[in-house]
Amino acid sequence: MIEANPEVSQRQLAVELGVSLGGVNYALKALIERGFVKADNFRKSGSKAQYLYVLTPAGMKQKSELASNFLSRKLEEYEVLRQEIEALRLEVDENEGAGS
Repeated sequence: MIEANPEVSQRQLAVELGVSLGGVNYALKALIERGFVKADNFRKSGSKAQYLYVLTPAGMKQKSELASNFLSRKLEEYEVLRQEIEALRLEVDENEGAGS
């Protein structure tokens, strides 16, 4: 969300992610401390200071690694399920052949 909309507010992030505003604030501070996100001040309106959140190169790298790891896990899960389905098909075929 931050990459797609750097001007997103913490409140908007909380609503979209279904977490508390405090949780978003805590997570953003951790991401900033780790160097994955950079926060710059800007003024969206005359009454409130707003922040612009930008993924840093380290944040982009971490995002890519997380996505790659997620994809690898899902492909492994798919292969296990595919093998289980094939074993069940063979079992059904054997049982149908024995019942004839």
